[in-house]
Parts: sequence; C-alpha cells; structure tokens
Amino acid sequence: MQALRRLSALRGPPLPAARARGFTSGSEEREVRVSHLQGEHRGIAKILLHRVHARNSLGKVFINELFKALEDLRHDSSVRAVVIKSEVKGVFCSGADLKERAEMSNFEVDHFVERLRSLMSEVAALPVPTIAAIDGYALGGGLELALACDLRVAASSAKMGLIETSRGLLPGAGGSQRLARTVGLALAKELIFTGRQIDGEQAVAMGLVNHSVPQNNHGDAAYQRSLALAQEILPQAPVAVKMAKVAINRGMEVDIASGMFIERMCYGQVIPTKDRLEGMAAFIEKRPPHFTGE
Repeated sequence: MQALRRLSALRGPPLPAARARGFTSGSEEREVRVSHLQGEHRGIAKILLHRVHARNSLGKVFINELFKALEDLRHDSSVRAVVIKSEVKGVFCSGADLKERAEMSNFEVDHFVERLRSLMSEVAALPVPTIAAIDGYALGGGLELALACDLRVAASSAKMGLIETSRGLLPGAGGSQRLARTVGLALAKELIFTGRQIDGEQAVAMGLVNHSVPQNNHGDAAYQRSLALAQEILPQAPVAVKMAKVAINRGMEVDIASGMFIERMCYGQVIPTKDRLEGMAAFIEKRPPHFTGE
C-alpha cells in the first residue's frame, strides 16, 4: 500500500520553478546554486556546491539551501537529468562540518543527523536521474550524498570513503545501506569497518562508481563525463525514465513478487502516454523519436 501511495503521488501536476536560482539567507554568499543548461544541453540542471571556506562540508546553511534546491527541481517538468558538482576545486564534499557539530548538544546532534537522513532521501527521491560528479574528495557524508544519486562519475584521482569509524562514529545518513546495495554486503562492511579511502579507479572496479576518468587540467573531468552521460539520457522518453527509476528503486526494497507488482504499476502509467505512441511510430517510420514528456 505504501508503494501505491508513492506511485499515486507522482501523478500530481508540476509546479513552476525558477530557471536559475541560488538559495541563501541575508546577504551571505550562496552555498548551493541551481543552474539550468541551455542549447544542446537543455533539460539538464546542475546543483552547484559552493561552500568554499569549509570544503563543502555539510553545515546547517548548506543543508537548508540544498533542501530548497531539491524542492524546486522536483516540480520542474523541464528538467530531465540533474548533475551535482562542486565549485570547490579538489573537493566534492568533505562530509560533516565537525566544527559546527562540536558546538551541538547530544540531542541537537541526533536531530541534525536525522535531517541529513531526510536530505539524502530527498536526493534519492528526485523523479529524474541524478549524477554525482566526483572531481575530488567525497568523504563521510560527502560519499553518502554521492551514493544517494542514481549514478556516479569520479576522476581517477578522487578520494572516497565512509570514514566515520575513524571519528568515533558510523555512517548515519543511509550511507551504509546504500553502499551495501551498491558494492555488496561484505565489501561494504570492509570499507566501513576500516574507514578506508579509495580512488576513482578502485571505485569503478568495485562498482561504487559508473565511470572513472583521468583528471584534466581544469579539474572537472568527472563533471564533463557526467554531462556526456546526462546527454545520453535527454533523448529518452521522460515518463518512461521516471517510471523506470521508481520501479528499480522501489523494487529493490521488497521481495521479487512485490517488485514485479510495482513494475506493473509503473508500466501501467507509461501505456497511455503520447510518448509511447511516438516511440512506436518512430520505430515504424525509421526515424528518431521526439518525446515531449506527455
């Protein structure tokens, strides 16, 4: 029943969203910005992480702005893929803001970590494919953010790890479960128990990231590959991609019979679309399809 309620929620009408927006309080510099690409990349949105002084660590303002960015993107029907990238060279996200965390009471820490869990769930629940462009360090909560995305691309020189045990903690924002589902239970335990950091080449070998690329002089090789990957998604039928994401994600949470039922429900929402008819017509007429998301 819970799966059906989630599926029915997807039918709500899209709400308007800004074409390009950053979120902040007062006159402080924005820590998270949203940018919509144009031209041949139209349909791709970027979430830009820009907490320079703290290496994109997960502080209160940063998290609030990221929540707001996700909320706007969720209701923007023009977006077909989202790339999360850092504007801080050499860093994707360095994890928790330990200086900020040190000033919290035990109760405040528990509440803050629960908010982090909600944030990662919101990333995972975006209705379009999400790609993490890891061009530098993604440690602790930073790797958990990347794991909440559908796809990950890393520079070969990037460093990744759930290093919480080296700080007297454990992954607290769903990272351990997502890591286990991505690389397998035994390997996830090894990486978490040891707090080991791995590079992009090791990560792609174990299935943690989809692609690993040599870093370039601009320090954005993973972003460039992520952009190319998003470009491959753009021509596909938006409703079909959206429903495929739901079928995979929800199907992984239940037994095989329930998973097939969820798949059937998702398939049922694709059948009456204009895009399905367009796909069939394009195949018969031997031409590329033109999908509109209807």
